[in-house]
Amino acid sequence: MDERLVKSAHGMTFPDAVVRLAEAGVTRYTVDLIRFERTLYGSDDETLQDDVAINSMLEVAPRFSEAGVKAALAAVQAGKIDYAEFLRQIMAAGVASYAVFIKGRKIVYTGRDGDALAEPFPGGK
Repeated sequence: MDERLVKSAHGMTFPDAVVRLAEAGVTRYTVDLIRFERTLYGSDDETLQDDVAINSMLEVAPRFSEAGVKAALAAVQAGKIDYAEFLRQIMAAGVASYAVFIKGRKIVYTGRDGDALAEPFPGGK
């Protein structure tokens, strides 16, 4: 996994970041919104861990709200909110973690009790 390319994906839009991460050899990644950590996985099972840039004073709501997650997704995809606000909104909707599967082109948002929502990449199937 090319750590330099991984770092260069910070601040990009989600579609552009996914392309860059794939170029870096990342096959999937998880974001833990309780620990504020992201773990990236390469095709050779190599891992790389970094911090999620968000105010760590925020807490994940106890109940998962699929409607809240979908509203945050719609807002970020329409360019109405940035990534930090997206994270705040999905945490308020009870998302404790999410996993991005680059080859599978889907994201799975998970709550504290295992409630989950699987969504295809924007524009994907």
